[in-house]
Formats: sequence, structure tokens, C-alpha cells
Amino acid sequence: MNRFIAVVAASVLASGMAQAQVTEDDLRNDQSITTQIVTNGMGRHLQRYSPLDILNKDNVKNLVPAWAFSLGGEKQRGQETQPLVYDGVMYITGSYSRLYAIDLATGTELWQYDARLPEGILPCCDVVNRGAAIYGDKIYFGTLDARIVALDRKTGDVAWRKKIADYKAGYSYTAAPLIVNGLVITGNSGGEFGIVGEVQARDAETGDLVWTRPVIEGHMGTLNGEESTMTGTLNATWPGDMWKTGGGATWLGGSYDIDTDTLVFGAGNPAPWNSHLRNAGTPTEGNAGDNLYAASRIGIDPANGEIKWHYQTTPREGWDYDGVNEVVAYTDRAGNKRYATADRNGFFYVLNREDGAFVSAAPFVKDITWASGIDDSGRPIFNEDNRPGNPSDAADGKKGDVVFASPGFLGGKNWMPMAFSQKTGNFYVPSNEWGMDIWNEPISYKKGAAYLGAGFTIKPNYEDHIGSLKAIDPDTGEIKWEYKNNAPLWAGVMATAGGLVFTGNPEGEIIAFDDETGEVLWSFQTGSGIVGQPVTYELDGEQYVSLISGWGGAVPLWGGEVAKKVNYLNQGGMLWTFKLPKQLASN
Repeated sequence: MNRFIAVVAASVLASGMAQAQVTEDDLRNDQSITTQIVTNGMGRHLQRYSPLDILNKDNVKNLVPAWAFSLGGEKQRGQETQPLVYDGVMYITGSYSRLYAIDLATGTELWQYDARLPEGILPCCDVVNRGAAIYGDKIYFGTLDARIVALDRKTGDVAWRKKIADYKAGYSYTAAPLIVNGLVITGNSGGEFGIVGEVQARDAETGDLVWTRPVIEGHMGTLNGEESTMTGTLNATWPGDMWKTGGGATWLGGSYDIDTDTLVFGAGNPAPWNSHLRNAGTPTEGNAGDNLYAASRIGIDPANGEIKWHYQTTPREGWDYDGVNEVVAYTDRAGNKRYATADRNGFFYVLNREDGAFVSAAPFVKDITWASGIDDSGRPIFNEDNRPGNPSDAADGKKGDVVFASPGFLGGKNWMPMAFSQKTGNFYVPSNEWGMDIWNEPISYKKGAAYLGAGFTIKPNYEDHIGSLKAIDPDTGEIKWEYKNNAPLWAGVMATAGGLVFTGNPEGEIIAFDDETGEVLWSFQTGSGIVGQPVTYELDGEQYVSLISGWGGAVPLWGGEVAKKVNYLNQGGMLWTFKLPKQLASN
């Protein structure tokens, strides 16, 4: 249902004023234009860094609420959105595929769009949405029935609506789209249903499909409606027909490196989880059985969808260590152009930006059991005794040997985005210290049914904390400081030139840290757990910080013993906006 409430928007339209247009230059310079946020990640490189320093270590204690906005109704669940800010309006998405336009100065709702979701949607990990994208006079976001919708920014009216994939087969879409050179770039969700990961590019004005790139070997890409090239080589690393339902969902969306003109997407776990099935009939030497390009980072040409390079973080993956976590383009202290990514498998990787080649890796969580390290080629040194057992070796053929693996399948770091500070040169990584009992089971594919072939129970590794915000030096892998949190951390992180790092926790606190020491400088209780993504911007000479509160996401659904530890937390749906008043900026 499209509910047009907009007194402000209606008056603007009635006055005949031209609507401001977001251009490619706006997207390119988003990080440096401090009065707007028109990209997910506060820049398509996903650094989540603001050059604003009005708010700093000395005056952050004076940060006060400016307004709050309730998403309302009973549709609460996890609120993981990142706000966008443009032309006096803030845009957020909400659970169950909703989008809101809010007056930036007052917090008044201008309009709301609710997607009409069909019965039978199959979201894996809560009914979340992580944000929208702006270009021209439109705003774009994805829906849980695997569609992409373009709306008029001023009215919320639908400009076009397109199908990404078949939700009845387990596909969905939860990430923020990415805009590059007039193309709307999307991934897909549904890796636990035997789907096939894919990246799609559409004309931003019309929604017409320009190219597609499946990320599992053997599938054909398209360009302008015609077959283009096959992804990889058929059966090079997959046995039999398993590539047809090979997983590799591109569910987190991607980044764009303008210096090399490259889209960088991550591919999720191969399907099913049981790695013994996916290695059947193939040798383990070389890359046979690696099941490309699942659990990988992939460089893609934005003009035609061709794969430029790939780097697989977890070959022969068997623990649900998705490779989707964001890839951040940055320049290191020596002037080298690098990528960084903190993987679910517990290692922090640095890659070369020209070709995606491996540079270094270091553990960022304490207890990694599945591998003893990463060799000089970038390949993991497996601890094969920590691979879940093969069910065919069991006496009854029903359950393989159980192992305790760490990190747990929810990852040393999951979807929640890290931040890079151009001021300190460090990354600020939200992580979790947990493991799991995991075992393999027989499985066969059935459309629309879960395709795991494994069972699991998540367990905390330490009594005093699960969540851990870490400051990491990417040059050395050294952890410079750590903030321990009782409950898992599931919110995004932002860094600023004012020497601050912001995030939230499930206990409901928005927290500002000293970027050099990790000292807590300010906090505010929001009343519900925080799994959203903070942003900051400037309005009329004052600096603002916005972050949504609303507990949910994968932890309460899949967290096992960890979920029991946080089952007291209240759900919610409230966007909080804070500001530093001018008269308090010098205090």
C-alpha cells in the first residue's frame, strides 16, 4: 500500500519546483559532500568514514536527541537499514519491505511505501532490509519476494517494479542496491535453498535488464538479452550436476572501486553445506572440489558483467562461512591501493586492488579451529579433523561425526559492516567470539525446501562476552584495541575525522568510542536492540548522527544457546537522530 501523507512534498510539487537529481558525480563524491548520504556505505568503496569533525572527542558528551521516528505497527522484527540523506529528506527501509521518506529537519513522515508481499516468501534470516539507493529522481530498494522497485523520491509512486528471481524457489532480496554509471546493480538471497547466486544490472530509468552474471561455474551470463559467456568452466570444481543448485548467493550486495572500474561482490556458501557431497568423485588436489565461485570475492566489469578476477576465502567450504562480507577499497599508509575484507571464517584479508591478488591475512577472532592459518598463496591450511564428518562413513548413514568448530556458522563477522578511518588508517570490525557443534546429514534438492545437509548448535566461546569491536591495523593484522560486549554485536560501524567510532549493541545502546584507545566517550539507551547502520551528516552548520533501533536479525532465529542468552531483548522500530547544538560544539 502506498500511503501519501506528504504535506511538505505536496507543497513542493504544487509549487512547480524542479526535483533535484542525483548524478554520477554525486555518487562518486558522496564521502566528501557532508550534507548528503546517497550511497550505502557513505561512499561506494564502503569505508563508512565521514570527514566531518564538528563532533569530536571533546564535545561528543554534548550530543543530544533531535528527533525520533517510529516505524509503527506490528511489523517490527530486525531493523538493519542505513539511512540516506538528500535534498532535505531522509530515506530508510524497514522490515517486511517498507520504505519511508522523512523530513530531515523535523522527523515528520512525508510518505511510506509498503511492498505487497505474497504468501509463501522464504526469507532465511529474518524479514530485514538493509537500505536503498538513490539516482536521478528515483529511489530503489529490494523486496523479500526477490523484486527491485523504483519509486519517485518526492511522492513514493512506483516508477517500475522488476522480478530478480523466483521467490517460490527460495530467492529473496535484502541488500541495498548499488548504482554505477546509470545501472542499478543487485545480488540475490536464498543460499540455504539451493538457489544460484547472481549479479544483475538494470537500466536505472527503465528497469530493463542489461546484463546478468551467475557466480557458480557452468551457468551462462547474459548481455542485452543474449547469452554472453559461461561462468568458469563446467565441472572444473563441481561434481556431476551439483553446480545447477550450487548456492553462492550474493546476498549482501557489493562495492564499487572507481580507481579500477570494478564491482566487487561476495558469494555465499556452496549448497548443500555437506562438503563431502560436493567433493564426490573429484580429487582434492589443486582446485578440484573447491566449488567455485562460492565463498569467494569476485571482481566484475560493470559495463558487461564479465568476471575480471576472483579470490576464494574458503575453498572446499563446509562450515557455512559465506564469502559475502563487504570488500572495502582503501589506500594503506605506504600509498598502496588495497582491498580489505573480514570474513566469516575468522580471517581479515588484504588484497591487491588491480587484480584481487592475495596480499595478507590475519585472524581477527581468538579461536579458529577449521584452519591453522593462511599460506603464502592465500589458501587456508585446513585442519581436516575439524571438518564435519561424512554421513556415508556412519554406521547408519544418517549422521556424520560431530565436531566443535569455531567460529560458528554466523561468523567471526557477519553482514554488519566495518569502518575504515582515513585518520588512523585502522579498520573497526564488529566481531563475535562463538563456535558451534556441527554435523553433516544426507540431503537431496527439492525446489523451495531448505538444502543444508547439516545440523548445528551455536555456543559462546567465553562467559564474559560474545561481541567484540576490534580496531585492526590492516598493515600488520595487529588488534590495537578491543571492546567486549556481553551479547553478540550485529550493528554496523562508522568512523569520523573527529576521532570517533560509532556503533550499537543488542542491549540498546548507541555508543561512541575514541578511535585511538577504544574508550567509551558517550552512549544513549534506545529501548530496543540495535542491528542498524549509523550515519552522520551536516545540516545548517550542525553535525547529526542517525541510527535505527529494533532488535532482530539472524541471532534470535539461529543463535542456539546464544539466542537463549539474549531472548529478553525487546523488539522495536525507532529511528533516532542526534545533533551537536552549535552552542555546545566548543565545549
